[in-house]
Amino acid sequence: MKKGRGRTGRKRRRRKHLQRFMYGVNCSHKLEYVKLKKWLKDRGFEDSYLRPAQFRDTGRGLMATKALQAGELVISLPEKCLLTTSTVLSSCLGEYIMKWKPPVSPLIALCTFLIAEKHAAEKSQWKPYLDVLPETYTCPVCLEQDVVGLLPEPLRKKAQEQRTTVHELYTSCKAFFSSLQSLFAENTAAIFNYSALEWAWCTINTRTIYMKHSQRECFSLEPDVYALAPYLDLLNHSPNVQVKAAFNEQTRRYEIQTNSQCKKYEEVFICYGPHDNQRLLLEYGFVATDNPHSSVFVSSDTLLKYFPPLDKQRDAKLSILKDHNFLENLTFGWDGPSWRLLTALKLLSLGADEFTCWRRALLGDVISARNEQQALNITTKICRFLIEETQHVLLQV
Repeated sequence: MKKGRGRTGRKRRRRKHLQRFMYGVNCSHKLEYVKLKKWLKDRGFEDSYLRPAQFRDTGRGLMATKALQAGELVISLPEKCLLTTSTVLSSCLGEYIMKWKPPVSPLIALCTFLIAEKHAAEKSQWKPYLDVLPETYTCPVCLEQDVVGLLPEPLRKKAQEQRTTVHELYTSCKAFFSSLQSLFAENTAAIFNYSALEWAWCTINTRTIYMKHSQRECFSLEPDVYALAPYLDLLNHSPNVQVKAAFNEQTRRYEIQTNSQCKKYEEVFICYGPHDNQRLLLEYGFVATDNPHSSVFVSSDTLLKYFPPLDKQRDAKLSILKDHNFLENLTFGWDGPSWRLLTALKLLSLGADEFTCWRRALLGDVISARNEQQALNITTKICRFLIEETQHVLLQV
């Protein structure tokens, strides 16, 4: 009997182990997470039922050690744990920021703080948090140019705009970075180089939570709405969950409440917003499988391939579409072409005798059976072209 019970016990333990592995592998014993939890506890964070874990589909995330019910508080992070512009101003960087003219933006202040603290290494009070931040990111701004070249044209254009934004940001900050020289033994040009700024910018862009702060004179007029939230930022995105997330002014804590159930040992998700995969890749460096908000974007160049350049009203049609913002965000979704895409195609398909009806076309009115059919025919051609283009790029990959 004892032998049988022992075998049954081993089977039960093995089954439990396999079940945990199927959901995710608990990583809370790793030194960096042990140090992070101790650091957070010293700042008033009470241990929750979330554990760092490695998941097969999403990578690093947080696992529930008990079943969560809808309406339950998932995490409550004290204000002391949050990294905001107030944190920056209370550091040694504060006096330099307050006297610098023209004022730096809240974003640059946070980037500067992250770079300085990372450089400080062991001397940084924020080291336990910095040690669990990614060393590299997969946002398009960090990708090699030949990889960016494989992205769909509308996303490729936005990726290039993102790259230009970060480069211009770096150029505009060089003088400010130089003003910090007295704080460092090394040359600030070596510390605050482009790759350091790119890393800091991506950290803020991919990981900050929204938290509105009052306007300060020492900052430029850009909204001061950023807060880095250690531990909380390990929560991954799912488009299929709903949460309430906000800073509680009474408790002085950032709180997340789930509106979805979660089983024991499953990954706990939050929702970053109803974003399509283009937006997720651009802003966060990943895409979501089975994303209900997925869209395929159609560029204006692709749109115009199927309309004769000899159309005398072509320029006027394009001008109308541009003036009414109908050359951007033209998409195919799970349910087919978007209303915006069809409307743009209908306007471009207007015959010479129908052109005066362009206002009605923009409102979605049926102009003629011919116009409707031509727009649908071109929609089909564009769809086929995009499928072939995707297959071609996949072969290159």
